[in-house]
Amino acid sequence: MKYKPHDYQTYTTNYILNHPIAAVFLDMGLGKSIITLTALFDLTLDSFLIRKVLVIAPLRVARDTWPEEIEKWDHLKGLKYAVAVGSEVQRKVALMQRAQVYIINRENVEWLISRSGIPFDFDMVVIDELSSFKSHQAKRFKSLLKVRPFIKRIVGLTGTPSSNGLMDLWEEYRILDMGQRLGRFIGRFREAYFVPDKRNQHVIFSYKPKPGAEEAIYQLISDITISMKGSDYLKLPELVINEVPVKLSNSEMKTLDSMKRDLITIVKGDEITAANAAALSGKLLQMANGAVYDDQGSVVQIHDRKLDALEDLVEAANGKPVLIAYWFKHDLKRIQKRFNVEVLTSSDSIKQWNKGEIPVAVIHPASAGHGLNLQSGGSTLIWFGLTWSLELYQQTNARLWRQGQKETVVIHHLIAKETIDERVMKTLKDKDNTQAALIDAVKATLKEV
Repeated sequence: MKYKPHDYQTYTTNYILNHPIAAVFLDMGLGKSIITLTALFDLTLDSFLIRKVLVIAPLRVARDTWPEEIEKWDHLKGLKYAVAVGSEVQRKVALMQRAQVYIINRENVEWLISRSGIPFDFDMVVIDELSSFKSHQAKRFKSLLKVRPFIKRIVGLTGTPSSNGLMDLWEEYRILDMGQRLGRFIGRFREAYFVPDKRNQHVIFSYKPKPGAEEAIYQLISDITISMKGSDYLKLPELVINEVPVKLSNSEMKTLDSMKRDLITIVKGDEITAANAAALSGKLLQMANGAVYDDQGSVVQIHDRKLDALEDLVEAANGKPVLIAYWFKHDLKRIQKRFNVEVLTSSDSIKQWNKGEIPVAVIHPASAGHGLNLQSGGSTLIWFGLTWSLELYQQTNARLWRQGQKETVVIHHLIAKETIDERVMKTLKDKDNTQAALIDAVKATLKEV
């Protein structure tokens, strides 16, 4: 296929070429992969500034999306790649091939650097979903940081740079610039720009930015950061956000209220307990969905209210393909019991969906949230259960609401009234404000093109 780049795509490719360190914050659907691959072709086969590139991506994106993009475009012919996923033997065979681009899933970064026995001689690294390196305690973070001084060029790609607040940025930029802009230590970064927010005596649960901190942070990172919103550069299809209220009975509400108040409740003779606030949140989300794990790990059914509402929505689709997002394993089992669904996990199932051969499909945001192109298969998404993660929420929505979608996208949320569901929806919206501020602060303009 012939590549006819938009102005913003040409601008971003040139930005990567002109910046040895580049943080590229592009909204979902703007084409991060093809923009970056165009730059990689230039760096490896035209200017010969780079010899070997390592692309680090979520598993399915590494296995499916990047190879498909390389094969798809005419101007990338000659760019050789190897996909290092699968068993250890398969990964080693791939890494021994002669290529310009080597693609690996993020879970195997630590293996590659510390345990594979293969010398790390990549002079450029591309991190697809930079936000997956926001934990400085993770092995993948520590391993990549260890070899970072030997990397000549690095690109960090994401559409959700600060999904849980500005604190996330320290780890991401520590990997990119080795601490030049936001400092080498998380403690000093926190002291400089944040103050304690939620706390219990000496235990601090969260921090909030000091006055003026956001602007100061944005200024520090602006010289290596490019940011664009899809709504500024693409005519995306219309998006309809719909909240479907689900009302529980009085007895069902009493069960949830008991759990919230006492961290313990009895459901059909089974005792359900929560050890702390985080565990309580998980239990309440489960119960709002209609079932919950008891203390022995068995599933206790509470209600079918969401399943009934889901059935109404599927019927209303009248044969039009529907994608369902679930969170808990017992949600999936209950959905499978009620409906004939296909779980989108394999390459074959994703291809079937995009061909319109699957009327009802289900995905888990954590495994299908990043990078998958699902817009060809349908335009209706139903959130059966919600997630606290803004990143996974936005990324999952963007599987359908993206460039190439030809129909109006409708996203339904099943919201159990007067439950934690309402709190999660509000929190997702509030978090979006912080992220939107970051995107706006470093948003690129095309006046320089």
